Amino acid sequence: MSPSAVVTDPQRITNGYSIVPGKPVDANQIKAISTELESSVSNDTTTAHRYGHYKNPSLYVTPSHEIRMEESSIQPPSPTEVLIHVRATGICGSDVHLWHRGAIGPLRVDHAHVLGHEASGVVLEIGTAVNHLKPGDRIAIEPQVPCHTCFLCTSGKYNLCESVRFLGVCNGGTIRRFMTHEARYCHKIPDGMTFVQGALLEPLSVNLHAIRQCEGSISVGKPVLICGAGPIGLIALASVRASGAWPIVITDIEEARLDFARKFVPGVKTYLVQPSKTPLACAEDIRLMFGCTGSRDVEKGILEVNEYSAPATVLECTGIESSVITAAYACRRAGIVMVIGVGRSLMDKLPFMHLSLAETQLRFMNRYNDTWPAGINALSNSQVLNLDGLVTHKFPLERATEAMKLCADPSQTSIKVMIVDDQEIIC
Repeated sequence: MSPSAVVTDPQRITNGYSIVPGKPVDANQIKAISTELESSVSNDTTTAHRYGHYKNPSLYVTPSHEIRMEESSIQPPSPTEVLIHVRATGICGSDVHLWHRGAIGPLRVDHAHVLGHEASGVVLEIGTAVNHLKPGDRIAIEPQVPCHTCFLCTSGKYNLCESVRFLGVCNGGTIRRFMTHEARYCHKIPDGMTFVQGALLEPLSVNLHAIRQCEGSISVGKPVLICGAGPIGLIALASVRASGAWPIVITDIEEARLDFARKFVPGVKTYLVQPSKTPLACAEDIRLMFGCTGSRDVEKGILEVNEYSAPATVLECTGIESSVITAAYACRRAGIVMVIGVGRSLMDKLPFMHLSLAETQLRFMNRYNDTWPAGINALSNSQVLNLDGLVTHKFPLERATEAMKLCADPSQTSIKVMIVDDQEIIC
């Protein structure tokens, strides 16, 4: 072998050497690559021999807005990865959105790929560089894999990495039996936690990150408003209640979801949004539910009310402009409106004068950052947080397309649909 060579595969990072396409590689790198390739071939052979007789049914979405079950190959883990038997995946609204719309924001379905990102499972094999996991470990999957080298990653904000690879969003997802994933984003879960509970850690993490971003404004005895009673809003409701915040009001346009919320967290107040009412009128109604009485001129910022009773924090979980406007008007002066829901790219009717005069902090968040440990602690004790009631339907992996169709049908009033795989796999 010559003392230098040209590497054309841009994905390889080997033994600390960053391989750049088109640039020469020295002899030491060639030796390291050869060693790893030999290991990879051996590992590939072992994986194929051990699991090749199992099927790997996988739910694919295509650019032509189709979903279908197909067999996919079983890949061996790279040195930093683990091979996982996925035991449970929750269907997210974004999965349905990718299917029906073919895009989320700038991310477009330009090739067929596996859906799913809310998942848990069992480690089957570990890569040569993995030392904190072993075969048989039960894990929850954090679906984002950042670059680890940009200034956002190195400053601890890896959820904002522009090079992040996110499972199920234009990358291979979790609705399949076997998959590989970076080991550092696989979190051990205790034996007492079910795989369904492990899969719920992903949407719970969205809320935990949002609550952290509110910097202590959600705490014992502080009033909170939650806009939207979908899965994220309902998890927000349970999380806020666990924090001791009270009173809590949750809104939605569907009475069935509000009825579910009242059963899920007894004592919560609910508000049915009437589309015929203006966002300001809805906000006035909601403030009355918190005990805010008196005269006020919102546009001029003049208040003669019991302002302390107004919600100190609003968690906006819909991403719909009218709901964000309602949140802005309902929030206590100097309060926080945290926008969790993802909606239209442009909103041009936000009440900036009111937000300015009231010094309302309109904040945004993106996914999560170092939230799995806290989520695991919380879900490990049902006296602290119990999300089991959110799961309204379960489907075996082979019926994943049926599960997706149910989620997409609003008449079914599903909340959280889980795809589970009870296939016995010996690791």
